[in-house]
Amino acid sequence: MNNLKIVVLQNNDFVFYIDNYFLKMLAVIELGGNQFTVKKGDVIDVKKLDKEVSSTFDVEALLVSDDDWKETKVWTPFVSGSKVELKVLEQFKWEKVRVFKMKSKKRYMRNNWFRAHLTKLEVISVA
Repeated sequence: MNNLKIVVLQNNDFVFYIDNYFLKMLAVIELGGNQFTVKKGDVIDVKKLDKEVSSTFDVEALLVSDDDWKETKVWTPFVSGSKVELKVLEQFKWEKVRVFKMKSKKRYMRNNWFRAHLTKLEVISVA
């Protein structure tokens, strides 16, 4: 590790460079029809996935970049060789949302409730 350089940014964040390889990477991934910008250590909530708690799985990235967006790799539909490793933290239900329908002057009113099923994921690595 002779070529290790540590740079401190303005927000007291550290970026490690090893032979121009950035250890702090950003990736855009797609899960459940939604796209998320993630980096290592992030925790995201996605639509329910059929995975067991504390299991890990990999997804390919749509876009991979360094933290400053200077080096960016984009491919259609995925970046070849990219891998984002995710760990399932928990399966849970979101808070209740009221769904109310009404037609004026017709005495038509319907009141329903909705709770989304979600999965909490942690990003283990971005490569």
